[in-house]
Amino acid sequence: MRLQPRLPRQRGTALLLAMVILTLVATLTAAMVTQQQRAITVEAAERARTQASWVLVGALDWARLVLREDSRSGSVDHLGEPWATPLAEARLSTFLAADRESPSADEGPEAFLSGQVLDLQARYNLNNLLNDEGQLVEVEVEVLSRLCQVLGLPDDVPGRIATGLEAAARDGDDSAPLLPAKLAQLAWLGIEPDTIARLEGFAVMLPEPSPLNVNTATREVLAAAVPGLDLGSAERLVQRRQRTPFRTLDDIKRELPAAALETLPDNRLGVGSSHFEVLGRLRLEDRVFEERSVVQRRGANQGGEIIAIQRERRSILPGSPN
Repeated sequence: MRLQPRLPRQRGTALLLAMVILTLVATLTAAMVTQQQRAITVEAAERARTQASWVLVGALDWARLVLREDSRSGSVDHLGEPWATPLAEARLSTFLAADRESPSADEGPEAFLSGQVLDLQARYNLNNLLNDEGQLVEVEVEVLSRLCQVLGLPDDVPGRIATGLEAAARDGDDSAPLLPAKLAQLAWLGIEPDTIARLEGFAVMLPEPSPLNVNTATREVLAAAVPGLDLGSAERLVQRRQRTPFRTLDDIKRELPAAALETLPDNRLGVGSSHFEVLGRLRLEDRVFEERSVVQRRGANQGGEIIAIQRERRSILPGSPN
């Protein structure tokens, strides 16, 4: 019997094998390309993060220099001083390029830097609510109650914040919540996010009790801090300090109602500050990097040191909400 040739079947098998090999090679190549692109993206993001880190450190150093120089001019802090002037967004090359006419001056990614220094003692310090033994100070709870009333917050908010802080400060209680170190951490005490957002700009948590700087505080905080002071009278204080900043506590007292002076503690108000917030923002191509630092100025009138006691940094990707 004569056997039929099997060449067509062998050719089909070879063709199928070649297609399988081609598909495998294409898949492996695509995977390698994807992995390489991912590695390039990660490297670019890490490089941008490192560059942003150094630039934002420079922004913090700029704020330190401004605050140190300000301390040499006296112990009075007001909104007419250089530290209170925001650093408007500027192209970084304007600071770094030694020769703007050289071709290399425009090389590299577009980078824009801005910054601002804020007086944290322009806000009511929630740590004033507790004494050295961790017990509530009733006159300070009244200040918080007036502030919440001015801001239109529910009546139970001051009590919840005060009792929550007292419980967190209690030693030896394992069931107590952690003691917040910043305003956002009031959520640990069960305070709602919208309430915390409403307190932003009017309240703060500093590591130690502090007086309110009348030269920088908003009218809402002034009305809360001074018993019997309404928003209209607080606005007049703001207008008065814009003309001439308060230099001493006696200058402040001369502008307050006599009834308010009878119950106003001597350590409630002041004309200087030692705690500031430094905000730095770097826009690098399509990414934005922000850093928030809380600094404490020590040794006023001696060009004292500026200590960073809190630092936070975040990166805002394209298309994400600020």
